[in-house]
Amino acid sequence: MARIRRERPVLLAAILSALAALAAGMNKWVVLGLLLVMILTALFNEAPIIAAEPAPPVEIEPEAPPSRLPEVSATLAGLDIPVMVLSDDASVLFQNRAAEKAFGEVALGAHISARMRSPGVLDMVRETIATNAPNQIEHSERLPSERVYIVRSAPIEFAADDGPRERYFILSFRDISEVRRIDRMRSDFVANASHELRTPLASLRGFIETIQGPAKNDLKAQARFLNIMFDQTTRMSRLVDDLLSLSRLELKSHIAPDEKVDLVPLLGHVRDALLPLARDVGVDINLHLPDGKVEVLGDRDELVQVFENLMENACKYGQEGEIVDVWLKNGTGQPVEVSIVDKGPGIPAEHVPRLTERFYRVSIEDSRSKKGTGLGLAIVKHILTRHRARLIVKSEVGKGTDFTVRF
Repeated sequence: MARIRRERPVLLAAILSALAALAAGMNKWVVLGLLLVMILTALFNEAPIIAAEPAPPVEIEPEAPPSRLPEVSATLAGLDIPVMVLSDDASVLFQNRAAEKAFGEVALGAHISARMRSPGVLDMVRETIATNAPNQIEHSERLPSERVYIVRSAPIEFAADDGPRERYFILSFRDISEVRRIDRMRSDFVANASHELRTPLASLRGFIETIQGPAKNDLKAQARFLNIMFDQTTRMSRLVDDLLSLSRLELKSHIAPDEKVDLVPLLGHVRDALLPLARDVGVDINLHLPDGKVEVLGDRDELVQVFENLMENACKYGQEGEIVDVWLKNGTGQPVEVSIVDKGPGIPAEHVPRLTERFYRVSIEDSRSKKGTGLGLAIVKHILTRHRARLIVKSEVGKGTDFTVRF
């Protein structure tokens, strides 16, 4: 049918020619034969195939291999240390969240010097790019707070099978501020402990030499010197005991106590133990306790040590106010709080943040005259840290001081 539709004009012309031949008187069988031949020829004769000229080949340019930068960036984004990815010209290609938080956001494509102004860091980066070898230095940031970093620059390369090599540089920052702070505290602690022990030892040596020499036969002088030597040895004993106590607390600071302790009888026990001292310095200790039990999780002996220290300090240094109030608060839905309030001279504001430092004293002479070691509040802080509690200090010069333990 497709051929008939295609050859319709030829078939129509053949039929018309056959009719014209019959009208002219030709033999009908001859005309019929010729018509049949023409029809068969039209229907079964294939049209000549004209070979098409081949199309010119299309040149396909090879695709550039995909960059590895997205993979590198996605990996570094999960790190919790500041990391930057730099190019061959020290431009910032990527920085993770930790880097943004530590150093601020840097516009991608900007040179590293737009953010890091340290000559040491910039020289290290240039050397790593030039030599293709890793380097590291120690770098300090002053603002917004003092931080110390180990800054390391290292190259990373990706070799493509059929393309150019990719090369980036990783700039990482490892925060060692806490390590440096602990080192400084350790050296300060050793220096302070040595100083605290040196004074009584020097006194003991001097008195012993005096008793062996000029006062060899002076019984009254010997008795007076022996009393002073006893006080000095007692002071050294307290100091050593406090140092050992601090060491023990540091060893178990990560272990929270799980024993239930009722603070009502505990505070009563501490007050009774300090009554002789309070009478000697002319201070009344008043307890303000709620009815019933007030229990917290803790170590009873350590909590006794905390409240003994705080009440003793209130009696010694706030004796001018003549009254020390101890409040135990246990409101519904509120944390348990113990407040030791004195009416003494108070503490200047600049000293309050440093009160729990080891060997820190507001007044050195006043502390030594009251036989303090300078370690009491440091011990309190360590005990409360183990108990997951806080020490809150409020003081106003001329009005007194409030030490609050919040569980």
